[in-house]
Amino acid sequence: MNTEEQIQKVLEEKVDPILAEHFGGAVLTGFENRIAKVRLTGACASCPSAQYTIEDIVKAAVMENCEGVEDVELDTSVSDDLLDMAKKILRK
Repeated sequence: MNTEEQIQKVLEEKVDPILAEHFGGAVLTGFENRIAKVRLTGACASCPSAQYTIEDIVKAAVMENCEGVEDVELDTSVSDDLLDMAKKILRK
């Protein structure tokens, strides 16, 4: 299992159950230079405490369970799904 697969497994098995209590989740959007980029989903995506969630929950779980990861950062870019939805709205 490569590092990206390990990170995704940790997100699914250890992080998502915690975030699900808040109607959210986490998805790996990139892994480069030993830094994992994670986007929060659902209600967690728009939460003012998203940065703390990354630091306190996501980063702790990933760093504890995945070798080769030096940091975990919050990906605040706009998702493709959101862009598609916005384009559909604007075309009508």
